[in-house]
Amino acid sequence: MRSLILKSILGFILSIGLFQANAQVFPKIIKKNPTNPAQAQERRNIELREFDQEGYLRTISTQTDSLLFQNNVNLARIRSIISEDPFSLNWAPTNQLIQISEQIQIDSIWITAFEYFSNWDSKKVDIYNLDIKNFQDSLVLKLYDQKYGQHWKMPLDDLLVNSRFGPRWGRMHSGTDLDLNTGDPIYSAFDGIVRVKSYDRYGYGYYYVVRHKNGLETLYGHLSKHVAEVGQEVKAGDYLGKGGSTGRSTGPHLHYELRYKGLAFDPETVYDFEKGELTKQELLINKQLFGHIAKARAAAYHRVKRGDNLGSIARRYGVSVSQITRLNGISTRTILRIGQNLRVK
Repeated sequence: MRSLILKSILGFILSIGLFQANAQVFPKIIKKNPTNPAQAQERRNIELREFDQEGYLRTISTQTDSLLFQNNVNLARIRSIISEDPFSLNWAPTNQLIQISEQIQIDSIWITAFEYFSNWDSKKVDIYNLDIKNFQDSLVLKLYDQKYGQHWKMPLDDLLVNSRFGPRWGRMHSGTDLDLNTGDPIYSAFDGIVRVKSYDRYGYGYYYVVRHKNGLETLYGHLSKHVAEVGQEVKAGDYLGKGGSTGRSTGPHLHYELRYKGLAFDPETVYDFEKGELTKQELLINKQLFGHIAKARAAAYHRVKRGDNLGSIARRYGVSVSQITRLNGISTRTILRIGQNLRVK
């Protein structure tokens, strides 16, 4: 009997030991607060100071296949997913874009087009309202850089110039007309985003405006069919649509424009259409590039010619009909005389 009691007690003690041994396989995890919060904060500050912001921007701007910005993104500024600030940017490199109202969505991150001069509008061609008299910029834009996968492409396969940039039929022709057959493919000249897809009955017909990574914009007019969509990211040589003769056109051709901040300049500054070549890799942007605009806008008076009317004169100088009638003390019913001088500004 005594031996049975001893065996029972011994078994109980051993069972306790085994339980404790098994319990040690799952030790408690104790979360300790930092003993010195100031020291931890100082460490975080040191890590932030060591972050190479310029290197990060340079890497994104040269090695991604998406938008390039002009080194003005504040990485220290944390924003919510949806931003209503038109002068900010949340960045995510990708090549998938869709239009959301007047903004663009990149992989569910909303951005405004800060890297392209803070303006985005899918309805108007010139959204910058830049006064040439206040133009002070002098900068060099790189048109392409094959080292970083940035290429260029002629807007058409076959190139024949029908009409060049400059005065034509008493008004300014702001692009170069290239001959084509209706249905010929139209290509994006550089990498960029389709900003405008529209129709102008009395002008461009069906047309596109593509905004490019270096800040230039190209315009493709008189198309017969749209293919690309607003907000779509395109590469040089991507198919935009089919050529045609819509709008104010005397026959099938592509009206091709180059613009900087809304101001058109001669495409043959950088193109040799006869040879099918881009004549330079970098373009100097300065006031002289837009001398034709300065000259036209500086004119204060217009001498009436055959076929002129108040509407055509107003469009030529970029003013309103009401301004012309007010400055000259006439009404919209006044009959204009050939040789008459009208003050327009």
